[in-house]
Amino acid sequence: MDFSSKLLENAVNEVSRLPGIGKRTALRLVLHLLKQPKDNTTFLSEALLHFRNDVKKCSKCYNISDTELCEICNNPKRNSEIVCVVEDIRDVMAIESTLQFKGLYHVLGGKISPIEGIGPHNLEIESLINKVESGEIKELIFALSSTMEGDTTNFYIYKQIEKFNITTSTIARGISVGDELEYADEITLGRSILNRIPFEQSIGN
Repeated sequence: MDFSSKLLENAVNEVSRLPGIGKRTALRLVLHLLKQPKDNTTFLSEALLHFRNDVKKCSKCYNISDTELCEICNNPKRNSEIVCVVEDIRDVMAIESTLQFKGLYHVLGGKISPIEGIGPHNLEIESLINKVESGEIKELIFALSSTMEGDTTNFYIYKQIEKFNITTSTIARGISVGDELEYADEITLGRSILNRIPFEQSIGN
C-alpha cells in the first residue's frame, strides 16, 4: 500500500495493530477521523490515553475498574458466597447482560495454554485458591469457554480446590462446544447460568 503522506502511513500502521483490523480497514478509519472536527479526534485520543494511564484492576476480582474495588464487588446486594470464574472482562459483561447472576466474579486474565506459553502462574489462579481456602466462597461456578484450554483450566482449578468444602458447578452446555461466552446470546447464556450443573458431571463429557 503506497501512501502520499508519512503521517497517514504512521497512523494507519498504528491502527492496524489492533486485533481484527487490517491495513485497508485501518486506512478507512483514519480517513474517517480526518474528516471529523479536530475536537472529536482529540476527545478520542484523550479518552484512550486516560483509560490506559488510569485504569485499574479490582483488588478483589481482578476485573477492570476505575477504583480499587469495582462496582460489582462494591455492591452489597451481590451474593459474595457465589463466585463465577471467567477469563476476562468480556465474559463479565456477557453474563451481566443476562441479569441472571447475582454473585461475584473472579477474572483469571486468560486460560492455561501451553502452546502459547501461558501456565497457571500467569493467571489469577493462586488468588482464587486463597479465597476458597479462606472459606469465604460457598460455590464456585466455572464459566470458561468450552474449548480445550477452557476445560484444562477448569480441571486444573478443580483439582486444586477439591479438598475444600465447596460446591463446584459449571454452566450448562447450552453454549456450543468451542464457543466463546461473549458471542452467546443473552437468553442462552442466562439459561446456562441458571441451569448450571455440578462440575464433577462435566468431567469426561
